[in-house]
Amino acid sequence: MASYMDNSEMHNSGSGSTQDSGQPSDSLQALLRTLGLEKYYPNKLTLRFLLEINSASVSDEEPNSLQAIPWAFLRKLLMVNSNSRSLLSTFCENDETEDSSAEEDCEGCLNLLDLSIALFACADSFLQQEITLKMSMCQFAVPFLIPQEVHGQCTLKLWALRGILKEWRPHSMTEYKGFVEENVVHANIPLVSFVRLRNCSLSKSQVLNEVLSQSQQHHDFFLHREMIGGSAQRLIANGLVEICWNLPCGNNSIDAFPEPVAIANLRGDICTFETQFSFLTQVSAAIFVFLDSVEQEEQILFASLEKTKSKIFLVVNSQREMKENVKTSVETAIGTLKLEREYIIKKSQKANLARFSKIITSAMKKLLGESSISSERSKIESMKNVAQELGVVIDEYQSKASVSAESAAEDIIKGFGILQVVDYKKRQLPLQGENWKRLAQIEKEECRLQNSGQLSLEEYKVQLLKEKDEIWNKQSKYRMTKAMTVFIRALSTSDYSERAFFLRWMGLKLDSKSRKHLSELRHKYKECERKGDREGIACLDQSLLDSALGIEHYMREMGLIYETASLGSSKLSEETSHLPVLAAELLLAGFPLELLDGEASNIPQKWISDVLMELHRKVGQKSRLLVLTVLGVQSSGKSTLLNTMFGVQFAVSSGRCTRGASMLFLPLGEDLKEELQCDFVLLIDTEGLKSPALALLEDSYEHDNELATLVIGLSDVTIINIAMENSTEMKDVLQIAVHAFLRMKEIGKKTVCHFVHQNVAGVSAYNKNMTERKQLLDHLNEMTKIAAGMEKQHKVNEFTDVLDYDVKKNNWYIPGLWHGTPPMAPVNTGYSVAVFDFKQNLVEILKARKEEQPFQIPEFLQWMSSLWKAVKFENFIFSFRNTLVAHAYDSLCKEVTEWEWCFRKHIQSWLTNATVKISNTETSCMQSINEVVDPLREEAKKEIASQTKEMTEKLKDYYKRKDRYVHLVVKYKTDFAKSIKNLENEMKDEVRKRLEAALEMRRNKQKVEEIHRQQAAMIEFQVLQLLQNYKYQKDELSDEDLKADFESMWRRELENISSFKERDIPADVFKQMRSNLMNRNVSEDLQKVQNLTQYGLQQFQVKDKHVKFLTRLRNFFTRQNAKQDVEILANDVILNCCRMIEELTKSKMDYQDVFTKDIFEEIDMHLKQAGTKVNIKFEVDLKLHICGIASRKFREMHRKFLTAQDPLKNLEKFKSQYLSDFIDLYKKRDQCQRKAQDFTQLCLKPAVTEYINQSLGTDIVDAVLANSPTEYSTRFLFQYNIQKDMLEQLDFTDFLHYILHYKSYVKDWIYNHIIQCFSEDISLQKLKMKKLDNVFEKIMKAVEASKHGEDGLPLSDDAESTRKLIQNFCTALSKIISVPRDAVEGVLFQNTSCCSSFTKSLCECLDDMKRQLAEEISRSSDIVETLNSVLVKPQDELFKRVFGCGKQCPFCKVPCDAGTKKHQNHHAAVHRPQGLGTYRDLETNILCEEICTSSVHGNGAFLNHETNFEPHPYKQYHTYYPNWTIPPDSSIEASDYWKFVLVTFNNEFAERYKAKPAVYPEAWNRLTKDQALISLKSAFNIT
Repeated sequence: MASYMDNSEMHNSGSGSTQDSGQPSDSLQALLRTLGLEKYYPNKLTLRFLLEINSASVSDEEPNSLQAIPWAFLRKLLMVNSNSRSLLSTFCENDETEDSSAEEDCEGCLNLLDLSIALFACADSFLQQEITLKMSMCQFAVPFLIPQEVHGQCTLKLWALRGILKEWRPHSMTEYKGFVEENVVHANIPLVSFVRLRNCSLSKSQVLNEVLSQSQQHHDFFLHREMIGGSAQRLIANGLVEICWNLPCGNNSIDAFPEPVAIANLRGDICTFETQFSFLTQVSAAIFVFLDSVEQEEQILFASLEKTKSKIFLVVNSQREMKENVKTSVETAIGTLKLEREYIIKKSQKANLARFSKIITSAMKKLLGESSISSERSKIESMKNVAQELGVVIDEYQSKASVSAESAAEDIIKGFGILQVVDYKKRQLPLQGENWKRLAQIEKEECRLQNSGQLSLEEYKVQLLKEKDEIWNKQSKYRMTKAMTVFIRALSTSDYSERAFFLRWMGLKLDSKSRKHLSELRHKYKECERKGDREGIACLDQSLLDSALGIEHYMREMGLIYETASLGSSKLSEETSHLPVLAAELLLAGFPLELLDGEASNIPQKWISDVLMELHRKVGQKSRLLVLTVLGVQSSGKSTLLNTMFGVQFAVSSGRCTRGASMLFLPLGEDLKEELQCDFVLLIDTEGLKSPALALLEDSYEHDNELATLVIGLSDVTIINIAMENSTEMKDVLQIAVHAFLRMKEIGKKTVCHFVHQNVAGVSAYNKNMTERKQLLDHLNEMTKIAAGMEKQHKVNEFTDVLDYDVKKNNWYIPGLWHGTPPMAPVNTGYSVAVFDFKQNLVEILKARKEEQPFQIPEFLQWMSSLWKAVKFENFIFSFRNTLVAHAYDSLCKEVTEWEWCFRKHIQSWLTNATVKISNTETSCMQSINEVVDPLREEAKKEIASQTKEMTEKLKDYYKRKDRYVHLVVKYKTDFAKSIKNLENEMKDEVRKRLEAALEMRRNKQKVEEIHRQQAAMIEFQVLQLLQNYKYQKDELSDEDLKADFESMWRRELENISSFKERDIPADVFKQMRSNLMNRNVSEDLQKVQNLTQYGLQQFQVKDKHVKFLTRLRNFFTRQNAKQDVEILANDVILNCCRMIEELTKSKMDYQDVFTKDIFEEIDMHLKQAGTKVNIKFEVDLKLHICGIASRKFREMHRKFLTAQDPLKNLEKFKSQYLSDFIDLYKKRDQCQRKAQDFTQLCLKPAVTEYINQSLGTDIVDAVLANSPTEYSTRFLFQYNIQKDMLEQLDFTDFLHYILHYKSYVKDWIYNHIIQCFSEDISLQKLKMKKLDNVFEKIMKAVEASKHGEDGLPLSDDAESTRKLIQNFCTALSKIISVPRDAVEGVLFQNTSCCSSFTKSLCECLDDMKRQLAEEISRSSDIVETLNSVLVKPQDELFKRVFGCGKQCPFCKVPCDAGTKKHQNHHAAVHRPQGLGTYRDLETNILCEEICTSSVHGNGAFLNHETNFEPHPYKQYHTYYPNWTIPPDSSIEASDYWKFVLVTFNNEFAERYKAKPAVYPEAWNRLTKDQALISLKSAFNIT
C-alpha cells in the first residue's frame, strides 16, 4: 500500500498487482487506448486514487467522450448506483441518430462487459475487490473467470470475491428466525452454470434475469443484448464467466428458490472457451446448455462430458420450421449425454419469456431439492484446486505479496488454537484489558471527584494518582505477545502492497473467526430487546464487546504498546519508536484508525498525537482538515451513508460491534483544495447512539453524551442521521446532539449541521415532509430548552439560538437503501442519487463557508486534547480550556486595543483643537462663546459616531477574516460590541466634561482678561497723555528724561491696582458634599463640621460603628475580619482619591467645581462595589476625611493660580514694551523690527511652548507603545509583565499593594514605567522637536495665508494692514495654539509699521524664536514635569488600555482576565491561594491556602458581608457573585508563582492581615524563584 503520493505517482503504482506485467493483447490494447486507460495497465489504478475528493467526484455531468465513461462508471458504482450501467445510452443514441443506416447491434458503441474487463485489467487487487463488492450490492453479476484476452491465461477472481459478504434465511430456518451470514467464498452454495452453443439464438442472460426476478420487480442481473451497451460487439469479454447469487429471505411468496444458489454465466460458446467450460462442469451442481442445434465439434465436446458429476440440462430453442438435420443433431446430443427427458427443456415459439423462465425455475428448484448437490465442492474456496488442475490462474496466488501476507495472517490466527475470543484477547492483547479501562475511569474520577467518601479532596487526589501510577507500572511490565510481534513485523515490511494484503487477510480471517458466534449473540440480543429483558441486554451487550475481534483491536494494542513505552521514558526503543510512522502510513493509505476506544471510553492521546504529527510531517505540513461526522442510533445506516457518499469501507455488517470512534483520511484534489481551504477530509465514524433498550443501561446516556460532545466538537460538519420510523430514538438522538451543539456554541466552535432523514419514500416526500420538518424543529426547540436548563444557559430558548439552522436547507430526505426485499434487492437508485445530491450540496455549502480557517493537524490535536479533557469533567463549559481559543482571543484583544487607541487618540486630538478654539474665542458676550461651543458639541457627536462606526466595521471585518481562528471567539463578539458601545459612551462623557471645563476656564479667563484689558487701556491712555503733553515742547527730550517720566507715571498708576479676591474653596467643597449626601438623613452629622480643612490630617480610622452587622457577630476572628475588610476598602478609596487630587493640583489651572464632583463619583463607585460591607456613618466619615484633604489641596491650587494671574505681575510683563513704544512714538522711530520681535516673544513663544508641553500626551503614549510593544499589547501580557517585575523585585509591599490596591498599584507601575522608558530608551527632546517642527510648519503657512485679505487680494502696505495681518495670523492658528489676546493688543498699541517690512521682520524673528525654542528643548529632559503639563495624561491612557474591568475574584482577589471593559462574565485563568486575598479559617484565624477552583468544587462554605456572615456553600457562589465564573475544576492547582509568593511572605501576609500563617503542603517549600517564573510563563502562554 503506497504512502502519501501525488496523482502521478498513484498512476504508476498499484497496491498489489495480481498479474505479471505482460503485453496486453491487440484487442485489449486498442480498447484501453480508446478508453484512455493504457497508462493504468496492468493493475495500476488504485482505490485510494479514486477516493480523492475532487471536482469530478462531485460532478453529475454525463460523460461526453469514451475516455470519460470509465471514470463516470466507477464513480457511480462506488456510490452503489444501480444505474451506473446506463452511461452508454448517450453514445448509442448519438450513433443511431447520426447514422440512420447503422446496424441494430450498435457496433460503434462500447460493450459494457468490455468496459468491466478493461477496468479489472487496470485495477489493483483492492480496487477489484471494491468493484466486485459494489457490483454485488447493485445485484450485478460479477466476474468469476476472466478470459485469456487480459493476461494470456484464464484467471479465477477468488481474491476479488473475498470481499462479498451475504446474509440470507433459508426456508429451513424460517421457523426460528435464524439466518446465515457468510462470505461467498466460504459459503456452501451450489453453483448452477448457464452456457450456450455457437448457434444459440436465445439470450440466456435475458432468461436468467427473468428467472431471478420472478418474485420481485424485474432486475437485470446479467447484461443482455436488449440492453443499451449489451448488443455491441464484444472485443475482450468473450470467455468471461460471471456469477451472481440468489438468496432466500425466508418468505415463500418472495423467494424464487427456498435455498441459496449461485448462478454462473459463460459469455461466448463452449467450444471456443473449453477451459472455462471444463472448469464449470467440475464445480457446478448443474449446467444448463442453451442451443438451437448441435454441430459436429460440439458433439465431440458433449461426448467428453460422459463422466462429469454435474447434471446437464439442454435448453433447446425450438424454431417454428426446424430442419430435420437440426432435430437430428439435437437428438444425437441427447443420446450422447444419455439424458432423461426431464433434463431436456424446450422453448416453443408460443411460450413467452415469462412462461419459459418458470420452466427453468421449476427445473432448478427440483435440482436444489436434491440433497446430493450440496457438497464441499460448492464452496468457491475449494474450486481453486480444480482451477489449478486446468491451468486456470488464481488471482491471489499470482501476487507474492498476497501469499506472504496470508501466511503472516495465518500465523496469528493459529494462535487461537481452541481458545475463545475472550480468552485469546486476554492473552495476546493484554494492554487493552481491565487495567486500561480502569485507567480511563480514574482519569475521569480525577476530574469529577465524586467518590471521595470520608477522604479530603487532597487526600483522595493523592490516592487516585497512586492507583494510576500502579496500573501504569503493571502495564509497563507486559512484554510484547507473539501475536503482536507478528502483527507489527508484518506491518513493518517495506513492501506497501504486502502490508495492505496482510491487513485485508487479517480482516477476512478475523471476521470469519468471530462471525458465527457474533451472529448468534446478535440474534439473542434482539430477542432480549424484544422482551425488554434489561439484565439480558446488559449481559449480551458485554458479550458482544468481548467476542468482537478485528484489526482495530490489534491496532489499539499497538497504540497502547507505544503509549505505555512512552510513559516516563525519554528515549523509546527501536521496537516501538517507529510505530507512529506505520500508523501514519496506514492512514495515508486509506485505512481507518481508532480515535476513541469505545470499550474503555478513552483516547490514547500520546499515540494519536504522535501518529497524526507523523502524518503531518509526511504531507509536508500541509494538513488542513475538514472534519465530517455522522451521528445516529445503532443500525440506522450511518456507516452506509458515509460509505455511499465517499466510497469508503466502514464496517456495516450486523455481525460486527464497533465501539467508540474511528477516523479515516481522504485526500482532496488540487482543484478543490483552495476552494474548500483544506487538504484532507477527515471522516469520523462513530458507534451508534444507544437504542431505547440500551438506554436503560447504567451510564449509557453519559457515554452517549461524551461521544457526541467529542465528535461534534471535533467536526466542522455533523450529519444527524434519523431513521423516520422511530420517533423515540429520534428524540434521544436530538437531545444528545443538542447538548453537544450547545456546548460547542459556548466554547466558540462553529459546526455545520445537517439532518438526514432516511427511509423516506415517494416523489412528493419533500412536500409531505413540510409538517415533519416543522415537528422536527419543535422537537429541537424542546430539546434545546431542556439542554439549556441542564447546562445553565438560560438565555438559550430555541435551536436557532444555538446553530444557524434553516428548516429547508438543513434537512435531507433519502429513500430506503434497498429496492425491494433483501437479500435479493439491489441498492435503491434513489438512495444513491439522493446521497450524491446531498454530497454535491454539502460541498457547495462548504465552498461558501470561507470565514473559518480550518485546523492543521497540530491545532486539531490541541483542540482534541482540550475537548477531551473538558468532556471528562461534569461541567463541560466551565471546564473547557484551550490554547487555540486563548490565542484567538488574545489576537482579537490586541486588535481591539489598537482600534480603541486610534479612537481615543482621534478624539483627544479633536478635543485639543476644540479646547484651543474655545480658548481663542472672543469674549465680548456669552452668546459669542456659545456660538463656538454649541457647534463643537454637535461636531463632537459626529466625530464620536464616525469613530464608533469605523470601529464596529473593523470588528465585523475581523470576524470575516480567514487567516485567524476567529470562529473560536464568536461568543465574545457581543462582549466586544458592548465594549465599543461603552467606549463611545465614555468618550461622550469625556468630551462633555472637557468642553465644560474648557468653557468654565474660558469664562474665568474672560474675567481675568477683562481686568487685564482695563488696566492695559489705562496704561495706554497715560502713555498717550504723556505724548500729548510733549507735543508743545520745543526741546527734544533725551531717552533718560522720557524713561524718568514713564517710571513716574507707571508707579502712580500701579498704586491704584488691586489683586484678585480669593474664593472660599473649603466652603465650595463642603457645599458639594452637602449636595452629594442630600436626602441621606445626615444633616445632623454635617452640622457638627466647623472647619473642613481640619479633617483628613490623620490616618483614617475604621470604627465599630462603621461596620455593618458587627454587633451581631460573636466570633472574635469574624469581627476582626469584618472590620479589616472595611479598613482595606477605606484605604483603597483614600489612595485612589488622593491620586486624583494630586494629578489635578499639578496642573497650572484654577480650581473648578467639577474636580470635587469627580472625587465624589470615584468614592461612590467604590462604595457601590463594596455592597453591604459599610453603612452611612462610614460613608460620611470617609467623605469628610477625603474632602478635608481635597479642600486644602484645592485651596493651595487656587492661590497659586491667583498669584500667577496677579494684575500687577501681568502689567510688569509688558512694562518694557510700553516703555519702548512710548520712546519710539516720541522719537518717531521705525517700530517694525521691535514690534515683530515683541509679537514673537510675548505672543507666539508662550503659545508655542504651551502647545508643545500640553499636546505631547498622545505622542508619549505612542513612544512608550513602540518602545514596549508587548507590555501594553493586551491586558493578559500586561499582567505577565507586572507580575514578572514584582517577582524580580521580590518586595512584600509590592505584592500587598498589588493584591489589596490593584488599581492604584497598576497606575503607579505605569507611571514609573513611563519615567523609566524616558530615562533609558526614549528621547523626550526628539518628541518635542518633532512637535516644534510640526507647529512651525503650520505657523509659516499661516504667515503666507495672512498676507491676503478676505477678498483674496494682497494687503496694502500700511500700518492698518499690519494690524489686519496679525489678526489674520491669529485667526489662522486659532485651532492650533492659544495666542494671548492681551499680549497681541499690547503689540498692536500705536503700531506704525508698514505691512511688508513687518512681515519680513516677522519671518526673521520667527527663525530666531525657533532657534531659541530648540535650545530650550535641548536643555529640557524632565519627563515628570512634562507629564504634569500635558493635557492628555499618558499614564491614564495606558491605564485605560490595559486595566480592563478591574474586578477581582471575591475570594482570592485575582483580577478578571476579560479583555474588554464590558462583558457578561468575569473570569480568570489562574486563581491564587485565597489567603493572599485575606481569606482565613474564621475558627482558627489561619490563612487559607486553598485555591478558589478547588473550593467551588468541594463541599465547603464561605461567609462574609455578602452572606451576612452566614455560611454559604462555595458550590452556590453564583447566588452572591452571579457575574463571576469560577470553573469547578479541582485539577487546576494554585500557580507555582503564587505558591512561591505565599511561602516567601507567609508571615508578612499573616501579620498584615492580623491572622496566623497559612498551612501549606511541604512540597511548596522546595519551590524556587526560577520555578515561579516558569510557572508564570506557563500561565500566560509565554514561550
